[in-house]
Amino acid sequence: MRGAPSSAPHAPVVAAPAGATAPADTPAIADAPMISDAPVIVDAPVIVDAPMQWSAERERLTLAYRTRHSDLAAMDLAIEPRVIVLHYTAGGSAASTRRYFDNIRVEPERKQLARAGAVNVSAHFVVERDGTIYQLQPPTRFARHCIGLNHLAIGIENAGDGAKFPLTEAQVAADAALVRDLARRFPVTHLLGHHEVMAFRDHPYYVEREAAYKNDKPDPGPRFMALVRARVADLGLHGL
Repeated sequence: MRGAPSSAPHAPVVAAPAGATAPADTPAIADAPMISDAPVIVDAPVIVDAPMQWSAERERLTLAYRTRHSDLAAMDLAIEPRVIVLHYTAGGSAASTRRYFDNIRVEPERKQLARAGAVNVSAHFVVERDGTIYQLQPPTRFARHCIGLNHLAIGIENAGDGAKFPLTEAQVAADAALVRDLARRFPVTHLLGHHEVMAFRDHPYYVEREAAYKNDKPDPGPRFMALVRARVADLGLHGL
């Protein structure tokens, strides 16, 4: 997901590292060797609760988006997660992404998004570049983070952009731990990168009621996905 930080004022949200760069001891994956194919079992993740702002208006707009794009008969925002989708934020910190998600409505300048629905994008988790995991909303609540899969997908954002703010080994480890935890708690069958979703359109899980609504996303990239998948290979989660 490529969410631009909001300039609107917000109350302090989390005791998260808000800097645009990772600590000196947090290597970027671009500088780290590819790990082996053997699965690496990681400890249960420490998850910091940092709920995004929620309101009756946001609930109404999210349900309107769900009925328009996923299920005309939907009456609520409950989902049973079957897919985990990894993203990067296109920004340098988890805190700025968390603040941006607080905005209820997508800004008009994001024309494709705005045409498809008024509610702003969001995700369920965001992972800081030092590996800290923040939970923004329940993983069983519908969130707008990827076309065609929102009705059954958990979205995990990673602070970074693959270039100026490259994703880190700490984020690989954190994502793997979080995926493992979510797969234990929910009937998850697939792990995808955001950049893979459009190639997943022929799968029965993919539902988009407006066939012309598509996008082309680069995040989080094949290398990051390969690193995370290697660490959770024993789970047997499917990709494309």
